Amino acid sequence: MGLVNELPKGYQLTHLAEVDSTNEEARRMAAQHETVPTWIIADRQTAGRGRRGRVWDSPTGNLMTTLYLPQAFDAVKAGQIAFVAGLALESTVSELVGQGAVVSLKWPNDVLVNGKKASGILLESAMRDHKLDWLAVGLGLNLVHHPEDTPYPATDLQAEGAAQISNLQALSLLATTFDGFFQQWQSGGFEPILRAWRQVAHGLGGPIVARLENHQIEGIFHDIDAKGALLLKDAAGDTHTIDAGDIFFPDAA
Repeated sequence: MGLVNELPKGYQLTHLAEVDSTNEEARRMAAQHETVPTWIIADRQTAGRGRRGRVWDSPTGNLMTTLYLPQAFDAVKAGQIAFVAGLALESTVSELVGQGAVVSLKWPNDVLVNGKKASGILLESAMRDHKLDWLAVGLGLNLVHHPEDTPYPATDLQAEGAAQISNLQALSLLATTFDGFFQQWQSGGFEPILRAWRQVAHGLGGPIVARLENHQIEGIFHDIDAKGALLLKDAAGDTHTIDAGDIFFPDAA
């Protein structure tokens, strides 16, 4: 396993013993007009968070990191980077747990190992001149600990048979993998990323429950469209385009 000083060319590292949130550290970097893409890693977070303001459990030993990207993005391209990050996490986890585990991606941003959540992604930014002025790609990966009191099954890589690995070693692998997919996206656009994402999409073609802000829809996970939205086909044959929501599978709903 490579050491963290083997980060891909063009990135710098900020390693913190403790921080409120690595995404908040990225926000502070943006306020200071940092111009170099930076991987931020913390051994401990005191205020980690996930999607929709949910608390993200952040015990020492897990990987808590954010990639700070200083360039401006439009909202569509920023959303595509979430899929790039998902593929990078899925590939990293697959390498760490080996062939004995089933690794998949749960729309929109979770990596599952044997059907249990092992990681998540949170993108944050700020607007300027109708564009995202910078982008924080927050990634959490359960290496040796996982929460028990969750509405969905959770796990960590060690529990799924992976060898023990430090957060810095995991970051080195993740950063290298992300850079490969990121370059592919920059040169080839979103379509090859989406095609690769579909190949490891959890539950594609099977029954799902989409829990939205004020209601839920049941049906079949039909596809992911060209913009990354989930397409759900209900019992009447109508297709629903879901841009945001929580997806559950019948045995976990």
